[in-house]
Amino acid sequence: MKASKVAYKPMGFVLGALSGMIASAVFKQTWKVVEGEGDAPDALDEDRPWRQILLAAAIQGAIFAVVKATVERSGAQATRRVTGTWPA
Repeated sequence: MKASKVAYKPMGFVLGALSGMIASAVFKQTWKVVEGEGDAPDALDEDRPWRQILLAAAIQGAIFAVVKATVERSGAQATRRVTGTWPA
């Protein structure tokens, strides 16, 4: 196994947890702006309309994907700076 991959493994776990926390905070703030409410609906919230549930899911998915890609890419670049190779 390449040194860069070994070096990236523990950092990847930490970055994964960090990206989840960041994405969750960004989504909560975004939802407040979009709907003017604090709590986003989930799929089992029977008092919310389909439109609101699907909108929340789409926004949340997009935010999580962008944050995850940003954090993973930054971690890979940091690993390359430290080890000299890309952690693939």
